[in-house]
Amino acid sequence: MPVLRQVVGDTLRAVRMRQRRTLREVSATARVSLGYLSEVERGQKEPSSELLAAICSALDVELSELFAEVSQILRREEKLVLAGRVSLLGANSARLTPAPQVDASGATRVRAMPVAAA
Repeated sequence: MPVLRQVVGDTLRAVRMRQRRTLREVSATARVSLGYLSEVERGQKEPSSELLAAICSALDVELSELFAEVSQILRREEKLVLAGRVSLLGANSARLTPAPQVDASGATRVRAMPVAAA
């Protein structure tokens, strides 16, 4: 599964690159350090909502537009992960088998999962 901070960072970088702007320009306009903005874009830091708003403002992009693009990417990647899991099980089965869980007593148990319609 994708990590949210990585998808947000990748999306911010893509927006900046489409605008042909440098990290230095955006960091100065957003009043965010160059190093921190770089870490956000690389998915190493998870920015606060205030910082995201400042970066979006500097990029002249609505925060809701950023989240919409992030949401589309996450949806697409989640579907790919799910499709990969299903295809690994074979064409006749769409059942996802959870990993065994160990309870406090040390006993192994498996949670029941609903069977997906084929």
